[in-house]
Amino acid sequence: MYLLVNVIGLLVFLGIGFLFSKNKQGIHWRSIAVMVVLNLVLAWFLTSFEVGRAIVSGAAEGFNWLVQVAYVGIEFALPSFVHVKSMDFFTSALLPILLIVPLFDILTYIGVLPFIIKWIGKGLSFITGQPKFESFFAVEMMFLGNTEALAVSSLQLKQMKSMRNLTLAMMSMSCVTASIIGSYIQMMPGQFVLTAIPINIINAIIVTSLLNPVTVTPEEDTIAKLKGQGDGKKEPFFSFLGDSILGAGKLILIIAANVIAFVALAALIDKVLQLVNPWLTLEHILGIIMYPFAWLLGLNPSDSFQMAQYMGTKLVTNEFVVMGKVTNTIKDFDPHFRAVLTVFITSFANFSTLGMIIGCFKGIVDKEKNDLISKNVGYMLLSGILVSLLSAAFVGLFIW
Repeated sequence: MYLLVNVIGLLVFLGIGFLFSKNKQGIHWRSIAVMVVLNLVLAWFLTSFEVGRAIVSGAAEGFNWLVQVAYVGIEFALPSFVHVKSMDFFTSALLPILLIVPLFDILTYIGVLPFIIKWIGKGLSFITGQPKFESFFAVEMMFLGNTEALAVSSLQLKQMKSMRNLTLAMMSMSCVTASIIGSYIQMMPGQFVLTAIPINIINAIIVTSLLNPVTVTPEEDTIAKLKGQGDGKKEPFFSFLGDSILGAGKLILIIAANVIAFVALAALIDKVLQLVNPWLTLEHILGIIMYPFAWLLGLNPSDSFQMAQYMGTKLVTNEFVVMGKVTNTIKDFDPHFRAVLTVFITSFANFSTLGMIIGCFKGIVDKEKNDLISKNVGYMLLSGILVSLLSAAFVGLFIW
């Protein structure tokens, strides 16, 4: 029964995308069908076959190894923070970013990462029939993050028409950053975190193709070059590396500040609501709103309500808040619940990301394009939610 509900949920989530489409006649259903089948195959392969599980497990172990290497540097500066009975969130999840961000930036500097991204994007475009740049951007976000990918694509953003800019803004709600995956898998099942990443990429293209289908001519279908690549004007390596390390430090502080502030604000809202009724909390309200969508993921009623609370908490705060709540207990969850929860929260889809994306576009594109994006905040949030729901539904089909 719950498998059937999961299948129905997948169709409902796709139907919501069609219902809110800005141009229903412009939807390329063949491309949508190809991408749905591709995601079904990916989810099946990564969760149901030993070789698929070995691939994601190997990747998870690789990121775990990176985190352990990062602890060497942390231990040198802050020996009392590591190898203790219970490392706190800041040490275990955030400080390793100081190694992982510069590592990926170095791969970008020497041209390895742009090469990988470029050809994966082209291959994805060939398979899905979507524009090359949008396909490239979906993969680029996975490695660089949303605002970083937007920043290095500034030339294309300025040249593209407004509706394509909106597509990229919507896609930016659905990414994770490779440099932060190591933090995720310290707190959640690594197999499902890593499974979610390629699934999210395809779903970001599916959802934006439903919500905002745009016809792109061959002349408009260009691919961005990373800053400094191919023009011989890259800054000196150690200057670049220093900027990368400083950027990683700022990222840690931004994440920590957001987690602290949003947890505190949520607690304040709860305190105010409980003045009206002791039962009334933000999680309960959001749980009621999100309950039908959680149930459509194939969960039993009890798990559906708990899932709905986690979903709402993630949207209002961020994924780290939910991960912090469940990291010590998720191993005891039902396998299906564990899978769909992990996949759903493996994204940056939340209210604070809206501000980041709007701010990034304000610094890149003209007023007309920026106004269009600002007027479609609801579509951006809807896009992020639908991608997370679809990814959880795809993976949930194969984990029981």
